[in-house]
Amino acid sequence: MSQYYNSTRTKNIYITGSKTPFKLSRSKIELYTECPRCFYLDRKRGVGRPPGFPFNLNSAVDKLLKKEFDIHRAANTKHPLMEHYGIDAVPFQHEMIDEWRENFKGVQFLHKPTNFLVTGAVDDIWINRQKELLVVDYKSTSKDAEVTLDADWQMGYKRQMEIYQWLLRHNPHAKHVVSDTGYFVYCNGRTDKEAFDAKLEFDIKVIPYTGSDDWVDGVLEDIKACLDSEIIPDAENECDYCQYREAVNKVNHES
Repeated sequence: MSQYYNSTRTKNIYITGSKTPFKLSRSKIELYTECPRCFYLDRKRGVGRPPGFPFNLNSAVDKLLKKEFDIHRAANTKHPLMEHYGIDAVPFQHEMIDEWRENFKGVQFLHKPTNFLVTGAVDDIWINRQKELLVVDYKSTSKDAEVTLDADWQMGYKRQMEIYQWLLRHNPHAKHVVSDTGYFVYCNGRTDKEAFDAKLEFDIKVIPYTGSDDWVDGVLEDIKACLDSEIIPDAENECDYCQYREAVNKVNHES
């Protein structure tokens, strides 16, 4: 664990007054919306949250979905899921599609008012008959109930898609109108089979989502003000990490 924190302290730390664009990923923007204190400690002081375990099964599903949609991308044909859900679109063909989907590269845009180089790696992009780009995000779960986007914690999914839409709208290489409507390809692992048989089966549902990226510029300005300040923000009331730190500090002071 100490090795993790040592490496974090020297990686992409914000320096007030620097003229070099500061790289700000979609996930770090989401961290700020979850808890400004955790974000500040991470990007300004170099002390990030403990890393979670990798979701290797989710990553495997994402990789296989990309391979499957790439077959139709090369052929300029509709995927059967598009046919099933009545989506008049095909996977978008573009010379930068692989870079836009690559972690630590993704779609990039320099937001000049803040000097932030904002980045985000999309799962996929489709294009409809009106030549509008449709942002697509893959999600995986396993639950008995039907998958939806109704849970409070799924607001993060919606913000994620809206940031991708914002990035594409500001990317000169996209050269298309970006639709407010995107799609979640939601894979739900089935547990009702009689046996495992070394095979995990999924029900796949395509869920449309129409959102707005109007909030992004304002949040970037808030993040800039947060990072330029020398005052650590207050802890978010519902942040488990902050509550844990405060509980530990209280115990240490009592002992």
